[in-house]
Amino acid sequence: MREEIVDAALAQFHEKGFNAAAVKDITDRAGVPKGSFYNHFPSKEALAIVALERYGEQRRLTDLADPGVPPVERIRKHFEFLRDDVLDHDITRGCLLGNFGTEIVDHSDPIRTAVHEGLEYWSGLLAGAIAEGQKAGEIREDLPADPAARYLLSAWEGTLIQARADKSQAAFEVFFALTFDSLLKT
Repeated sequence: MREEIVDAALAQFHEKGFNAAAVKDITDRAGVPKGSFYNHFPSKEALAIVALERYGEQRRLTDLADPGVPPVERIRKHFEFLRDDVLDHDITRGCLLGNFGTEIVDHSDPIRTAVHEGLEYWSGLLAGAIAEGQKAGEIREDLPADPAARYLLSAWEGTLIQARADKSQAAFEVFFALTFDSLLKT
């Protein structure tokens, strides 16, 4: 029952946002009684933190550390996977970390911490791939890996906002062209 609640919450939070996803909506979607929610979670905020963890697991972030794939290819495939997921949902949802980062972090320290930790983890894996690409001569060496990773995440989150606002994949085209044809190119 706990897993059903987490899955339903993740879907509700991603589709509606934290504030618009009521506990009743989540339990209805999970097909469980509302009272059972509190047997598993002390609050909607606690559930949101678990949903963020689940979301991160579904983003295939560890693919960024796969030594069997060249670093630039890893990074490209990672962002292509994320782009394709957005397109598969008709450009109606962004990144849950970014969504919560704009909606709720100013009002919830635990969620702010979870978003921060999620972005740090993602950035660290991305920085590792960039550093490997630099050692392999695939990525320009004058670009510090950690700031470059943080910049790419910020650019990606902005790309998602632009794509959703325009209901167009044009922002993705710009992101990929600038990232792989200019920024990371040797």
